[in-house]
Amino acid sequence: MRHRMRGRKLGRNSSHRKAMFKNMAVSLIKTVRIDEEAENAPKVSGRITTTVQKAKELRPIIEKLITLAKKAKPHSENAVQYATSAEKNSSEWKTWRESEQWNQWNQALAPALSYRRRAFAELRDNEAVDILFDELAERFEERTGGYTRIVRLATVRLGDAGVQAIIEFVGERDRVKPKKRSASLDSDTSTEESEAATAEEAATEEVAEETAEATESEESEETKEG
Repeated sequence: MRHRMRGRKLGRNSSHRKAMFKNMAVSLIKTVRIDEEAENAPKVSGRITTTVQKAKELRPIIEKLITLAKKAKPHSENAVQYATSAEKNSSEWKTWRESEQWNQWNQALAPALSYRRRAFAELRDNEAVDILFDELAERFEERTGGYTRIVRLATVRLGDAGVQAIIEFVGERDRVKPKKRSASLDSDTSTEESEAATAEEAATEEVAEETAEATESEESEETKEG
């Protein structure tokens, strides 16, 4: 029995799996910023293509990293009030460095730095960490979970016919489901449509009758004159 052996092995040992998912997480996060002049620039931002099994294992890793970035955001915002705009190693900066305000800034920013170090330990990529804390944390600030989605592809992978899927961040290219109309609204609408059609038919008949009466009166006047 496989007690305490959660997760897919994917035909790899532990170190190989960790390295593979680290690289996949970095690749997915880096696609948020697309450099069009780069040689292998992604066509769609915030999306990579892989197999269904790998996408399902990668999803919780990405979700936890975004949660770390969201936890650090309020601490970073709180530390701004104690920060200084002086250039580093300038006289003004050195004065701020020796003041009590620096201690307050350091204490306020310490939790955010801790979360950032934890994310860097998982990704080992400075650019990916910057995107995670600067852009993704702000994008999903009001979302409580479910930051990614997995969509299966109809085409299989060449070579081994593996089932492919895309994993991407939500918030872009989202489908909006049309609201279902209730039966009472449908019946009211059909009744209104039938009443409108009946009114149109009655108006058409009245116009036709008035036209026929006008034609008959004109013919009788012409007969009298003749």
